[in-house]
Amino acid sequence: MNLNEYQTKAMKTALPSALNPAYMIANLASEAGEVAGKYAKWIRDGVQDEEALKKETGDVLWQVAGLAYVMGWTLDEVACLNLDKLASREQRNALSGSGDER
Repeated sequence: MNLNEYQTKAMKTALPSALNPAYMIANLASEAGEVAGKYAKWIRDGVQDEEALKKETGDVLWQVAGLAYVMGWTLDEVACLNLDKLASREQRNALSGSGDER
C-alpha cells in the first residue's frame, strides 16, 4: 500500500465532525503524547509492549493523514516535501542543529 492509498482508506473512517484542521491538530498532539506515554512506561517499568507502541504510532499516522486530508494535501505530497527538505539540509551539511530554515 502506498501513502495515498492509506490516506484514502483511513479517511473513510473519519467522523464528519472530525474533518477540520483544529480537531486534527489537537488530536495529533494527543496521539503523539500517547506514543510518548507508552514509551515512558517501557523505560520506567522495563516492560516492552511493542505492539501497543506500534498501535499508537498507527494512530499518529491516521491523524497526520487526516490533517493532510483536511488541508487538501496528499500524504505523498507531504512525504516528498519532507524528503526534499532533508536532502537540502544534507547537501548543506545542516542535518544537525535546530531551526526550521537551517
